[in-house]
Amino acid sequence: MIPLRDNIPSRHPPLITYLLIGANVLVFLFQLSLTRGELERLIFTYGFIPGRFVAQLGEAPLTALFTPVLASMFLHGGWLHLISNVWSLFIFGDNVEDTLGAGLYLLFYLACGVVAALAQMAAGPFSPVPMIGASGAIGGVMGAYFALFPRARILTLVPVFMFLIIEVPAYIFLGVWFVMQFLAGALAILGPGTQGGVAFWAHVGGFAAGYGLIRLLVGRVASRDLFRRGW
Repeated sequence: MIPLRDNIPSRHPPLITYLLIGANVLVFLFQLSLTRGELERLIFTYGFIPGRFVAQLGEAPLTALFTPVLASMFLHGGWLHLISNVWSLFIFGDNVEDTLGAGLYLLFYLACGVVAALAQMAAGPFSPVPMIGASGAIGGVMGAYFALFPRARILTLVPVFMFLIIEVPAYIFLGVWFVMQFLAGALAILGPGTQGGVAFWAHVGGFAAGYGLIRLLVGRVASRDLFRRGW
């Protein structure tokens, strides 16, 4: 399922969302300028490698441990990887930014990305494969949207036989997305070699972090108030 748009207008220009999208695009364009060897060194230096993180626990300073965690959120493996991530951020990020405000939203985004990386590490603590991409942090934005705007309408492209465009409630779109990530992550654990390079547990961890954090930061009363105003 591919989200096309939602029905909730932004109250303010989502500057941080646009800046995050721009940063991801600029870093990817920089990646394209590198030779294959340079790109591999970049990814193995600044990608999040669970096995390296575990090996350095208690020995390396926190800056050395968490620099790849944060940097990996802005690296991508290809055009499709980049476009799918920034498009989801464009659809769901503006309303979450509206709710939290620019500064808190940026911290929220980065925190969800960190939790997402740690969730993926928990699923494979000795993996030597670098994890890159913004999808864990964006999963957190989607989790927050799920908590705040469950009855928003998402215009969705569904590739079933022919391309079908339907409008579904956000809780169905995001709920189905979450369940699919969870099942794919479980399959990856039960059947080694089936993961296909996708960090499903980062998606699950990011979504769960976003849902939990937004409840702490905004609360149920504020959420209901947003809904009563037609959001």
